[in-house]
Amino acid sequence: MTLHLINARLIDPENLTDSEGSLTIENGQIAALNGPAPKGATILDCQGHCLAPGIVDLGVKVGEPGERHKESFRSAGLAAAAGGVTTLIARPDTLPAIDTPEGLEFVTRRAAEASPVRIRHMAALTKGRAGREMVEVGFLLDAGAIAFTDCDHVVTDTKVLSRAMVYAKSLGALIMGHPQDPGLSSGAAATSGKFASLRGLPGVSPMAERMGLDRDLSLIEMTGVRYHFDQITTARALPPLERAKKNGFDVTAGTSIHHLTLNEFDVGDYRTFFKVKPPLRSETDRLAMVEAVGLGLIDIISSMHTPQDEESKRLPYEEAASGAVALETFLPAAMRLYHAGQLTLPQLFRAMALNPAKRLGLPQGRLAIGSPADLVLFDPDAPFVLDRFKLKSKSKNTPFDGHRMEGRVLRTFVGGVQVFGAEG
Repeated sequence: MTLHLINARLIDPENLTDSEGSLTIENGQIAALNGPAPKGATILDCQGHCLAPGIVDLGVKVGEPGERHKESFRSAGLAAAAGGVTTLIARPDTLPAIDTPEGLEFVTRRAAEASPVRIRHMAALTKGRAGREMVEVGFLLDAGAIAFTDCDHVVTDTKVLSRAMVYAKSLGALIMGHPQDPGLSSGAAATSGKFASLRGLPGVSPMAERMGLDRDLSLIEMTGVRYHFDQITTARALPPLERAKKNGFDVTAGTSIHHLTLNEFDVGDYRTFFKVKPPLRSETDRLAMVEAVGLGLIDIISSMHTPQDEESKRLPYEEAASGAVALETFLPAAMRLYHAGQLTLPQLFRAMALNPAKRLGLPQGRLAIGSPADLVLFDPDAPFVLDRFKLKSKSKNTPFDGHRMEGRVLRTFVGGVQVFGAEG
C-alpha cells in the first residue's frame, strides 16, 4: 500500500529543520518528500501535527529471560509503539545475562515473534557481567549483537577491560560503558550534598562519574576502540569528554531523559519512583546536560527504561530498587525541554533518533528518501495528566505519575505499517 501523508509538520533531525510538507511511503520506505500524491495512494491528513523519525532508544531493559513478570518483549513493544519508539536497543542485564550466541539467538527470536516494533540486542562484555572473562565477541557479532556492555556492572579489572577493548577494536565492535567509580558509588542512594545529608541518605560524589570517565578515556586512547558512555549526568564530566572528542577519539556519550528533566529535589520525602541510577543530580548539573545536548557534546538521549515490580519499590528509599519505566513517557518528558525553549524539536530528534541510529550503523532515524518508514506522528501541545496504571508496560514505576504533561503520540509506523494509532 502507498500512503501519502499531507499537512504534516516535518521534523528533520539531519538538516535540523522544522517545516510544513508531505511525505510518501511505498514498500516500507520513504519514497518522496513534498511531492504530489501518487495515483491510488491512501491519503492521511496529519492536520498540522508533527511527523518525525521514530525514536531509536539505546539501552532498554526487557525482563526476558528471567524477569518476565517485570516486562516482556510483548509489553515492551506495545509500550514503545505507544511512545513513538520504533527501535529498541535491549540491554543484556537479564537473568541470565546475554553472554552467549545461543542466548542472543533466543531473545532475538522471541523479540521478533512478540514485538510490534524493531528490537536489536546488545550482548554482555564479560561472562555473566562479572568482569573476569570477556565474552566471545566475534561469535556474538555473527549472531547479531549490536554492541557490548556490562551495563551498570563496571569492569574493575583494567587488564580484562583493555583486552576486551583491543579485541573489540580488531572486529570493529562498539562497547558501551557506565562511567562510574564503583568503589565510591557502592551503596549510594543519592548525590552527595546538602539534600542527601538532610535526608540522611548515603550519597555519592559527582566526582565518581568523572573518575570513571577519566579511566575509560585513558583505555580508549590506548586501544582506539569505538566507545559510547551510556549516561553522562554531571557537569564535571563534560570537559574531559569535550577534550576526548577534540582529540579525535571514537567516543560518543548519552544521557537519560530523567536526568534532563528532573533533579535531586524531586525525590522529596523519599519517593522511590525517583530513585534511578546514577541518582538524580543538582539543578546545575541538569541544566549543564541540557546545554550539552544542544551543543552536540552529548550525542544521545535514552529512556534507560528499567522496569521494577511494586515489591522492589515499596521499600525504604535506601533499600528500594533503582530504575524507572520510560518508553511511554520519553516523548512527553522531552516536550518539557521543547516547551521551556531549551531545545528545538529537530535537536531533540537528532539526539533521540538520528544519532543513536548513526552510532549503531542503522538506517533509521532519518526523514530521507530511501530510509525505512519508521515514523511517529504526534501533537507536541496535547495536555494530559499521566496515570501510571494506564501505561502498557507491565511495571508502573514512573516518576511522572500524576504529573501534568504535554505531547501525545497519535500514530506510530514501523516499516510503513501502523503499529499504534487512535484506534489502537
